Amino acid sequence: MYQGESDVEEIVFKLPRSASIASHGRKDPFLSKPKSQQMTLKDMVKGTRNMLERYVDKWFYDKGIPFDAANSPYFPPMVSAIQRVEYGIKLLMTYELNGPILDEEVEEVKKWIEEYKQSWPRTGITLMSDGWLNKVSKKEFLNFLAYSPKGTAFLSSKDISGTKKDTNFYVRLYDQIMEEVGDKHVVQFITDNARACVSADSKLMDKRKHLVWTPCTAHSIDLMLEEIGEIKIVKETLEE
Repeated sequence: MYQGESDVEEIVFKLPRSASIASHGRKDPFLSKPKSQQMTLKDMVKGTRNMLERYVDKWFYDKGIPFDAANSPYFPPMVSAIQRVEYGIKLLMTYELNGPILDEEVEEVKKWIEEYKQSWPRTGITLMSDGWLNKVSKKEFLNFLAYSPKGTAFLSSKDISGTKKDTNFYVRLYDQIMEEVGDKHVVQFITDNARACVSADSKLMDKRKHLVWTPCTAHSIDLMLEEIGEIKIVKETLEE
């Protein structure tokens, strides 16, 4: 028997059963040790590739992973890294993924953001706000991001649930964010078109002569479509 085949069998034999499959009382044949049989090298390579494809597919299906995850730029190097490691390497455990490995990733992201910030005095930034509602908790949040030629960085998320969202509220909030990132770095501010936001942005521009306010294009289009949807003939057509 080809040496690679025994390695493949050993790996398959040690694979744990899928929790979702086990819960239904059925053992997927792919999680069983395959029967040994004489194969040519060509058949072995073809069979190994097919088995790899099936195991990757089943992992996606079992955990409900979106198929476009395979388009992630991190997917090919992950597969390449697995191919290069020595046989018998210990698989990652859950506590490692959400513990020390996650901590390393957080530190790496922080370093990226610091690199972005170093370019802000030279290029300036566009400050962007994005509001959203958590449909489960019913809480409202306002996210702030900074865009520069170096890249886009998430700054913070503010819980604005239960607050009176008038002009004064947004002026105080926007002032706070600008002070955190540095007034002189912000050359453009993008917000939605709510009346209170527009009024607050006008006050910000009066206070900061170098600042330009730009309405969110997506929100503008959304408002336009809502008004178009109220036109009688359009509304009747949509309701049919």
